[in-house]
Amino acid sequence: MTSQTTRPGNRLTADPSILNSEVEPTRPPLSTRVLARRVDEVPRSGIRRFFDILATMTDVISLGVGEPDFDTPQQVIEAGQHSLAARRTHYTSNYGTIELRRALAHHIERLYGVRYDPTEEILITVGGSEALDVAVRATIDPGDEVIVHEPSYVSYRPAIIFAGGVPVGVPTTCEEDFALDPAKVEAAITPNTKAILLNYPCNPTGAVLPPEVQDEIARIAVRHDLLVYTDEIYDRLVYGGYQMRTMSSLPGMRRRTVLMGGFSKAYAMTGWRIGYICAPSEILEGILKVHQYVIMSAPTVAQDAALEALKTGEPDIARMVGQYDKRRRLLVDGFNAMGLQCFEPLGAFYAFPKISSTGLSSEAFAEALLQEESVAVVPGTAFGAAGEGHVRCCYATSEGELREALIRIEHFVTRRRANT
Repeated sequence: MTSQTTRPGNRLTADPSILNSEVEPTRPPLSTRVLARRVDEVPRSGIRRFFDILATMTDVISLGVGEPDFDTPQQVIEAGQHSLAARRTHYTSNYGTIELRRALAHHIERLYGVRYDPTEEILITVGGSEALDVAVRATIDPGDEVIVHEPSYVSYRPAIIFAGGVPVGVPTTCEEDFALDPAKVEAAITPNTKAILLNYPCNPTGAVLPPEVQDEIARIAVRHDLLVYTDEIYDRLVYGGYQMRTMSSLPGMRRRTVLMGGFSKAYAMTGWRIGYICAPSEILEGILKVHQYVIMSAPTVAQDAALEALKTGEPDIARMVGQYDKRRRLLVDGFNAMGLQCFEPLGAFYAFPKISSTGLSSEAFAEALLQEESVAVVPGTAFGAAGEGHVRCCYATSEGELREALIRIEHFVTRRRANT
């Protein structure tokens, strides 16, 4: 029988004259084309480089990680433990447990007056990150444009690009409290525009949308028949009397809004990885297709813990928000006192001071501050070009550490100004 390796025409030929052939390859070597172009073109997160440096240092005060410093409430932990003890270790429905979806539907209606059918309009996801990914992938075709306000969370542009879409940045400014300008949104719309992606309260700026701005953006979406993704992961973390409204509660918006949220920030449940999407059934059905093929279902134990958070977590949210509010004022007042202009953020747990008066770029400021004073902040450019001249500082850390960080930052700023 003829060996497979010597059969005429077989690619696995053992003929040494062919193996040693000097025939020019017809395309670039595999090593240069393994990654898809859209993946290769997306840079690494600008946050990660500073975390890598941070990992090699000691005595660092980190204002960089966007994560609550509080532990998950005890009763929520116990609900997770009970779930494991009850052997609830199997898959749930692709949509998530019906108990959690019902509780979430009630929660959103109570807060914002919008009713979602828990059987076909709510999907439980593996954190807000998966919610973003599957929502965009299910609704964006190659070439579709998505308007994104900037500075914005680091995942938005990559998520759109990975789906084959085109992110279109609309800059926001400190002078306008980083609220989105409706006129700039309208000017950015083209025949290829399919959606607007909103994140208010905003990471990294802490900005919120004034009601009149939110109303006008809703009218623009209706007028141009656009989809709106709204990432409301920080919806419960608001201050100074600001009243949060979900985008889907506005006239004409429920049918065109994909509401994304989660339990990570408000309930201090980052490691549990539970998020959700609320959308009309005809949209959610498509999103579910992506979710079920790449995820199957969110972890059962984490869903049971999230259910407990919805049932009993309100006092815990109030306690944490009260602490965040004190830290917010401390940090914002401290930055302004040392001459680093900082508008008052009314949401999330970030301050976004302007550092251009030091003569340094955002990246140079963050790197030098880390090396010289052992304080970690994130350069504003990690969140898009509109972030230049700013750094993001997370105040989800102890009051004592925030006070010490302000002392170190003031030393750094004073030294820099003396040298300019």
